[in-house]
Amino acid sequence: MKKLTLFAAALIVLSMLASAATRSKKSDISRNLDIFNSLYKELQTFYVDSIDAEKSINTAIAAMLNDIDPYTEYIPAKEQEQFRTMTTGEYGGIGSVIQETPRGVIIADPYEGSPAQRAGLRPGDLIVMIDSDSVAGWKSSKVSEHLKGQNGTMLRVLVNRPYVKDSILSFDIKRAKIQIPSVPYYGMLKDNVGYISLNTFSEKSYPEVREALEKLIKDGAKGIVLDLRSNGGGLVESAVQILGLFLPKGTTVLNTRGKGVLNEKVYKTSVAPVDTKIPLAVLIDGASASASEIVTGAIQDLDRGVVIGNPRSERSCNHTPASLTTPFSSHHSKYYIPSGRLIQAIDYSHATPRHSGANPRLAEHRVPQAGDERCVTSEASPPT
Repeated sequence: MKKLTLFAAALIVLSMLASAATRSKKSDISRNLDIFNSLYKELQTFYVDSIDAEKSINTAIAAMLNDIDPYTEYIPAKEQEQFRTMTTGEYGGIGSVIQETPRGVIIADPYEGSPAQRAGLRPGDLIVMIDSDSVAGWKSSKVSEHLKGQNGTMLRVLVNRPYVKDSILSFDIKRAKIQIPSVPYYGMLKDNVGYISLNTFSEKSYPEVREALEKLIKDGAKGIVLDLRSNGGGLVESAVQILGLFLPKGTTVLNTRGKGVLNEKVYKTSVAPVDTKIPLAVLIDGASASASEIVTGAIQDLDRGVVIGNPRSERSCNHTPASLTTPFSSHHSKYYIPSGRLIQAIDYSHATPRHSGANPRLAEHRVPQAGDERCVTSEASPPT
């Protein structure tokens, strides 16, 4: 029954996708869905091995979306918590960055005041067990999954502390609500240049960037560096708000166009700017994507500042698409910055390259990989 329910839900999604992504006749769509239904039933009934319904349906959906374009994706229900964490910056856990190393997964950086720090975990501690489960051979994604949990629940973490005799240490930790900072650091560089590091575009990003910018200007900053390196993106609305800190209110910064005029939308800055004249430089690299590209493209197109760094590569550091979108909706849009440039790497209506960036969906996150010095995962974010 569970498999049939899942399959029925998948057919509904497939029907939505088919009607949104094509202009086929309804009879053609119905006929092809019937073919798919019959084929799947044949496999379930007669194939020599058992078939995992969830895995096979998700594979079918992924293949279909990949045929449409490289960016449109579907998030299964079990990944919704990761999506919520990414858009709100909040999750239940111990509050520490973790990192894959040749030795295993280690505690890399407990957040200030977090349960991990209060319990006594230190950078470099090698995680050995979580509750009664040995983590030997686990990837950071699996470790992250077990460290997260409902706010207020308990877990036991055993670690091997380097350079300490009899170093297997046990910590009982109560999970808490963790807020991931969008701005992990800001400060003054030499020559009165203010620096703001922004690592995602969540619901909390705008007030954090505004606070940092106002503080730096108050302290005498004569220019601002906004660091978007390795920022895989986030909420479109957050990007528009942050652009509003540097641009006059009411400035058009983005247009989205879906199928039909009713699916066209114009995004304009709606907040009071902090400073529309202060010199601005935006740092990017090959992992700056999505909302980062909206900010970068608008700043560049409107001659508000300079962009320094490398354009986004088509693949992130673990050679998989750096993308995570909202649960699929029946309309998919193209995103245009003020000059009219399409942010997608390819304009599929003409099948020609338009821009080196990627599609700024409603939410994305860079997928890091151990070994890249900037690719550090945490139990606070969609992990590797």
